[in-house]
Amino acid sequence: MTKIKAGLLLGIVAGIIDVIPMVLMKLPLSADLSAFSMWVVVGFFIAALNIKLPGALKGIMVAFLTLIPIAIIIGAGNPADLVPVMIMTLILGGLLGFVIER
Repeated sequence: MTKIKAGLLLGIVAGIIDVIPMVLMKLPLSADLSAFSMWVVVGFFIAALNIKLPGALKGIMVAFLTLIPIAIIIGAGNPADLVPVMIMTLILGGLLGFVIER
């Protein structure tokens, strides 16, 4: 399996993990799709980006950079909602980067 395919597959897994609590909280479908697609894109970017950083740090950096447009929208509605989003981004971004780079 190529690194890009692995990144996409692992991004799908991370997206599912992130969306499960969102579905249980009955958030809008648009929020679920936004979060899921972000993780697929993050998985691709981590796999495709050629930057000399440890895998976990690379994953965190890519995940937070990708989160910025979404965070602006979330923060405009209720800034407190950013706390769980940032925690999940830190955890899943680090794990995704670590696993993809192995």
